[in-house]
Amino acid sequence: MKLDVKIQMLNFFFEVFNFIFLVLGFSVCGIGLWILFDGGSLLNVNTSDELRVVGAGLMLIGLVVLAVSIVGIVGAMKEIRVLLLVYMGLLIALVLGQLFVTLLLLINRNTIEQSLDQTVNQIILWYDGHNRTDTLMDRIQRYESCCGRMGPSDWLQNSFLQSHNLTNQDLLPCSCFNSSRPAINSPWCSESQNLTGPVYGVGGGSYEQGCKQKLIDWLQENMLTLIAMDTALMLIQVVQFVFSVYLYRALGSRTPPKDPEPGEDKYLQDQNYADVDPDSGDLGPAHVAHRHN
Repeated sequence: MKLDVKIQMLNFFFEVFNFIFLVLGFSVCGIGLWILFDGGSLLNVNTSDELRVVGAGLMLIGLVVLAVSIVGIVGAMKEIRVLLLVYMGLLIALVLGQLFVTLLLLINRNTIEQSLDQTVNQIILWYDGHNRTDTLMDRIQRYESCCGRMGPSDWLQNSFLQSHNLTNQDLLPCSCFNSSRPAINSPWCSESQNLTGPVYGVGGGSYEQGCKQKLIDWLQENMLTLIAMDTALMLIQVVQFVFSVYLYRALGSRTPPKDPEPGEDKYLQDQNYADVDPDSGDLGPAHVAHRHN
């Protein structure tokens, strides 16, 4: 295979895998932004420092992937071997960073789960149905068909119910019921029809299962998705590294055209003119013999 054709093929596959590398990098960056800034997720409400470090690390990895991809594209298209070396070095550093984030996530998995439990307990304690975290808790209970963290009895710890001495009234958030008819300006419902005090909604068929296992399953699914994407990104980087090495070696195998020695062109030119017959303009016999030789 000719060297130029080989270089073109390596460039083509390099660009294809570099595009996949870039897409996966943006996906990882998106997950990091979701962990850090999505107000509709418990991961954002979670106060775990380890989880925030993971989110920041993923966002940084995605941004670095963008910069590394640009370096690789320029190095391959312009056939600049120095940029390819820089690209390979950045790939190695990026893989080490991804391994760090992945190991941090796996090592602190139990800590993150415990922090998630504490977050849910705090939401239950201060629940009044009028802020963002309360809406999030209602959505979890409604769509996962669960109530409280371990069960409906967790709501006895709610500050509103305790301050109004309503812990014995079977009051629960309306989202804890299979069917409910909420009252105006009140997130609480009960199956009992004899409540005194403020007007509460009516609910039927409260959920008996807590949300703890549902939340753990949800967290583990997201962690597995994250680890799978991170692993795929590292595999793509290995492939990119191999193509970079072959492309670097192929570019180095190109033999640049040999420059003539100083004065050689002038000598040949003078010799050519010296061998021309001044009358007929024909080449002299010495030059003809030189041409045939």
